[in-house]
Amino acid sequence: MKHIDVPFLYSDQPAIDLSSNEQWIILPKNQVDIVNWLDFPYKPNVCFSIAHSHEGIYLKFWVAEEGIRGLVTDDNGNVFTDSCVELFIDPSGDGSYYNFEFNCIGTLLLGYGTSRHHREKASQEILDKVLRYSSLGLKQIEQVKGWFEWELTVFIPFDAFFKHHIESLRGKTVVGNFQKCGDDMPVPHFITWNEINTPKPDYHRPEFFGELHFE
Repeated sequence: MKHIDVPFLYSDQPAIDLSSNEQWIILPKNQVDIVNWLDFPYKPNVCFSIAHSHEGIYLKFWVAEEGIRGLVTDDNGNVFTDSCVELFIDPSGDGSYYNFEFNCIGTLLLGYGTSRHHREKASQEILDKVLRYSSLGLKQIEQVKGWFEWELTVFIPFDAFFKHHIESLRGKTVVGNFQKCGDDMPVPHFITWNEINTPKPDYHRPEFFGELHFE
């Protein structure tokens, strides 16, 4: 099981400047580079940094890949069919977890439950609280071939954990995983930060989450 120490940001700002790279330079980068399923060998270059504050979680992905696609523009749509990065996280250790899934233009799918089935989706009011900035912009992108490098930065306020009342994660260790996928891309791919040992791609497996220690 992998482990990350999540730095604490000493700031009273509701969100750092999501469009700036300056705050991220000093934060460690973590690789999303595990190919768990040999039927899908393609591995884009993906890394992320994560931090937290009194208000919520900051997360930034850097992606370099062959081809791009951002067709889904409505929140809670099937963003995983596009070029997509994800955070799955169980903030309380009770076996339930949230799936934060973002396509390359920042469209968000957010659900909650104990497994892949019967997940409860967040309301639009909750979704709107999750701030997002994509270096590609937030407008629809048709499927395009070629080499693309893009970044996605998000701020997840604690209110986004809509089935919990979280005031702080300081000093807590929780479990989660980070993923990159593209189910309907020309070359489908499924890579993860922490290893998943299943016969076929399945990110909804909390038994394979790694540890996140919030400093």
